[in-house]
Amino acid sequence: MEELRSKNCAVEMYKIIKEFNDVKANDNVDFFVKNGSIHGLLGENGAGKTTLMNVLYGLYHPEQGEICIKGKKCEIPSPTKAISLGIGMVHQHFMLARPFTIVENVMLGRKSRKGFLLDTKETAEELVALANKYKMKIDPYAKIWQLSVGEQQRVEILTALYQGAEILILDEPTAVLTPQEVDGLFETLREMKNDGKAIILITHKLEEILSIVDEVTVLRDGVMIGHVEVDCNTTKSSLTKMMVGRDVLFNFDKSLVEAGAKKLVIKDLKVLNDKNFLALDGFSLDINEGEILGLAGVDGNGQKELCEALTGIRHVESGEVKLDNINIENKPPLFAIEKGIAHIPEDRHITGLALGWSLKKNLIIKTFKANSKFGLIDEKKIEDRWEKAKIAYQIKANSGDDWARDLSGGNQQKVILARELENNPAILIANQPTRGLDIGATEYVRQKILDAKSEGTSVLLVSADLEEILQLSDRIAVIYDGKLMGILPSGSDVKEIGELMMGKKMEVEHDA
Repeated sequence: MEELRSKNCAVEMYKIIKEFNDVKANDNVDFFVKNGSIHGLLGENGAGKTTLMNVLYGLYHPEQGEICIKGKKCEIPSPTKAISLGIGMVHQHFMLARPFTIVENVMLGRKSRKGFLLDTKETAEELVALANKYKMKIDPYAKIWQLSVGEQQRVEILTALYQGAEILILDEPTAVLTPQEVDGLFETLREMKNDGKAIILITHKLEEILSIVDEVTVLRDGVMIGHVEVDCNTTKSSLTKMMVGRDVLFNFDKSLVEAGAKKLVIKDLKVLNDKNFLALDGFSLDINEGEILGLAGVDGNGQKELCEALTGIRHVESGEVKLDNINIENKPPLFAIEKGIAHIPEDRHITGLALGWSLKKNLIIKTFKANSKFGLIDEKKIEDRWEKAKIAYQIKANSGDDWARDLSGGNQQKVILARELENNPAILIANQPTRGLDIGATEYVRQKILDAKSEGTSVLLVSADLEEILQLSDRIAVIYDGKLMGILPSGSDVKEIGELMMGKKMEVEHDA
């Protein structure tokens, strides 16, 4: 242990144990990060990554273990103490006050140097200087709600740096960024590394890990599986095997289809969001028979409203949607179900499942009539349906009477897949189908989508994960601010897709 402490470590965590209801989220975990390095923390969902970093940041108190910062043993009972020790954390969901300006957010909770008067001007000047140092452009007087997701992330990082962070924890920092924004973030992180800062990246994107980190620590089921230095011999496959305990498929057998007849035609669609602002502004798109059309874009550009309009959940202000030349806009959801439109919603908890219902009832939630006799549920019929789905979709549950809320995220998604893909739907609207899933469950869901395509289903795949879009799609459409920016062929350059995601409309259409 003394040998490890002599290796210029910014962070040393020894034998950390953190329990929740007698379940060990961290089980005797050792974790070390060097000064002037970028360190990746990998693991599936529930592996204990975020828990370990919440312990380091003082949000959780460990049952056992020792923490040393810059070689000195420390107790970290709160984030305030962590900040005083030079530890900053940027959470996956930003902690910003949206009505306030950037400088006001930075000043929140900090004493003014002018006593009763605010030192806004001085703080703004210092923020601009700090931002320029790390090649981040900001307007300190811009309000948070006016900023893009990437700009909001810069504010979080700047806030941590302004507070004196020498150790910066970033939880899934690229989850909602365009490729260009990712490049900009990584340039900033490399500058910080050159200044001697220690950076910890929690992420599931292995290609990004391989492109920027110096070392990786892998957790599985709360236990540290291994620590490796990243070099030219480190591969996605080797890291994944450490995370999952088995080989995982990265390259799917995707057969491209010839452009067939138009199955779904969306023309000049205008749809309002929940705040009565235009979410879709003249959006048009065609989906061909038996193809997967990927829709790329940063979250919040109209994807949710599009999916809800196509499935009868949201009202269409103007424009039309035709399925096999039949208008389906502003028809009730039951009409969409009867026409063979299946829907994997982006939030499986709010719109995907009835969490307080059994798994069996969730499977037939759209087809009660077909699973009833004389107005009463046919228990034998739905039990048989459950047993077939459990085997076909590898759902891990004790019985079909288990509540949906008691399953893991991956198994909840499998229940949705089993329900939506029953009877080979004509159209599958899949919105963020693997969000929040671990590598094994993600692999499974992606394969099921490809299987649906091979059975003749036309798929609209909406995803903020460009790797997923590129792996599965026959064509790639890009949405920005409720408008179609362009359509690209499968295998297109990530940078070109990123430019469209940032609002640069395609000048010349590809032959897609």
